[in-house]
Amino acid sequence: MEKYESKQVQIRRPAVQVYAVASDFTNFTPMVQDKVENWEATADRCSFRVKGFALSLEIAEKNPPETVKIISSEGSPLPFTFWLQLREMTPDDTRMKLTLHAELPMMVRMMIGGKLQEALDMMAQRIAESFNRL
Repeated sequence: MEKYESKQVQIRRPAVQVYAVASDFTNFTPMVQDKVENWEATADRCSFRVKGFALSLEIAEKNPPETVKIISSEGSPLPFTFWLQLREMTPDDTRMKLTLHAELPMMVRMMIGGKLQEALDMMAQRIAESFNRL
């Protein structure tokens, strides 16, 4: 099991506000519907296609307002667990980190391990920018 962690980012919002958005897949519909195919979402499950791969995700655990644990569901090409971790420093300063645990075959790990790290860092940064713009 490989572990990848994003850089910690600062969000200028209370943790409870960030958590409310991150803990419900339906909140992602406006952000992803034009970037993926066949997006379907309920509060705790979503499925979509991206670059030919079908993915299904479900929220496995919620710990308000600190963590959301997402796992790959049946039909996803690789098993993984994804955590969004929040720590409120002050009401206008929440720190967020994303963590991915994935079971990757050695060849896949060598080919895309660095890209996964970059993707996590970019995702964390974009989430922070989205909240900080509001």
